Amino acid sequence: MDLMLKGKRVLITGASQGIGEGLAEVFAEEGCDLHLVARQVERMHALASRLNERYGVDVRVQGADLTQPGSVAQIAAEAGDVDVLVNNAGAIPAGNIWQVDAEAWRRGWDVKVMGYIDMTRIFYARMKARGHGVILNNIGNGGENFDARYIAGSTGNAALMAFTRAIGGPSLDDNIRVIGVNPGPVATDRIIKVLKLRAQEQLGDECRYEELMANYPLGRVAKVREIADLFAFLASERSGYTSGTIITVDGGITSRRSIGG
Repeated sequence: MDLMLKGKRVLITGASQGIGEGLAEVFAEEGCDLHLVARQVERMHALASRLNERYGVDVRVQGADLTQPGSVAQIAAEAGDVDVLVNNAGAIPAGNIWQVDAEAWRRGWDVKVMGYIDMTRIFYARMKARGHGVILNNIGNGGENFDARYIAGSTGNAALMAFTRAIGGPSLDDNIRVIGVNPGPVATDRIIKVLKLRAQEQLGDECRYEELMANYPLGRVAKVREIADLFAFLASERSGYTSGTIITVDGGITSRRSIGG
C-alpha cells in the first residue's frame, strides 16, 4: 500500500533508540525527510547516516533536552515547518507514590507530559497557518491500566490521553489531525530490561523471563515494527478521517483487564 508520504517532513522526538529509532526507519522507508531530536546525538548521527544511505532521504539531527527551558523553541527554530510531528520522547519513572519523589515525578513529566503539550502548542499553530498537519502522540497503555506501582506514568499517560482527545476533537476544523497511540510492552532494550527485572522480582530468577513472557498474548511483547508501521499509516491520508482518538496496541491486554472489572 502506497501511504503517499514521500517528501513529507517528519519531526520525531526521542529518536535515538527504541520506538523512536523504529519510527525513523519506517518514515525514511516511506520516503520522508526527517528531523530527529534526542539527547544522544552520536547515536542519531549514526542512524541518520544509515537512513540516508539506505533510503536517500534528508535526515537532520538536533540534540535537545526537553527538561531545559527554551528547548522547544530551539527545536522549532531548527526544524522549521513540518508535516508530521511525532511526540515520542520521555520515560516516566516506575514506582509507587512514595518511591517516586516530587523531583523525579516532575522531571519525568517535564519531558513526556509537558514536552508533548509544549511541542503540540507551537507546531499546531504552525500547521494551522499552513493549512495542514498531523500530530501523533506515543503515550502508552499505562494510561488505561491504572497501576499504583507505576503511578507517575499511569497518571501522566492518562493526562496525555485526555489532552490528545481534547485537542484532536475539533482539530480537523483546522485540517490538522491529532492522534494518540497506546503501545503495551514493546521489545526495546529498555523494556526488555524492565521485564527481566520484573521476572526476577516475581519469580525469583532472571532466567525465568520466558515464563513471564508466557503470560503475554502470543507469548511475547510487541515488535517495534508493529508499532512504527501504525504510526506511518496514521500519518498518511489513508487515515485521513482519524483524529481525537487513542489507538491501543497491546495484544488485547487492556481489553482482558477490562473484562470482569
